[in-house]
Amino acid sequence: MPDALYGTDQPGQFTALHAEIARHYTGKVVAHGPTPLGVDWSCMPTQHLRFVQLLKVREATSPCTINDLGCGYGALLSFIGQRFPGQDIDYLGIDISQAMVDAARRQWDGREGARFETASEFDRVADYTVASGIFNVKLDQPEDAWIAHIQATLTHMRAVSRLGYAVNFLTQQPSTSRGEREIYRADPGLWRSFCEDVLGSQVIILSDYGMREHTLIARMYQASEGPQSAAS
Repeated sequence: MPDALYGTDQPGQFTALHAEIARHYTGKVVAHGPTPLGVDWSCMPTQHLRFVQLLKVREATSPCTINDLGCGYGALLSFIGQRFPGQDIDYLGIDISQAMVDAARRQWDGREGARFETASEFDRVADYTVASGIFNVKLDQPEDAWIAHIQATLTHMRAVSRLGYAVNFLTQQPSTSRGEREIYRADPGLWRSFCEDVLGSQVIILSDYGMREHTLIARMYQASEGPQSAAS
């Protein structure tokens, strides 16, 4: 099981890949502003539906800390406030696009218990770490490089999560749509096995929420505890 804070990637291994991703999403937020289109989502209802699934990793209503990887303009923080009003949740969002972080800071200036940083890795361990949509758009990256990027990212998420972590993926399907080569679609079993066998996590796959994608919920628990299930 990983015990290092920063995962297993070599220094600089993903510098060029991160730069390409940052350029893509910077272009989106500059063109569309702090909206779902600004982070490559089609609309707010589906964006919120994804957040519902990701936050099922959180099991209790007690105070907690949440890391948001690829936070964009801070849409998840807004959703947390709506879904869990009055609850004590300490939030840290990071993104590799400076424009995204600037947009988030403008929106959330002065918000207590929340901060945004331009980074690819977290500087703290939180109770939970979540990431929405960060693996979907691989641009011109070769498949093997993208797989290595996902492995390193999941390893880091596991290392900086005390209780659990959650990500979503587009699900494999026959497609001939234009631009499909830039999209990454995953077999649910592939990343479930990685998180269970390599990262030592207990995994649940959620796939019945009406979209052609799935959410991976991974949790860690003490030997004295039994397996946990996703909350409704």
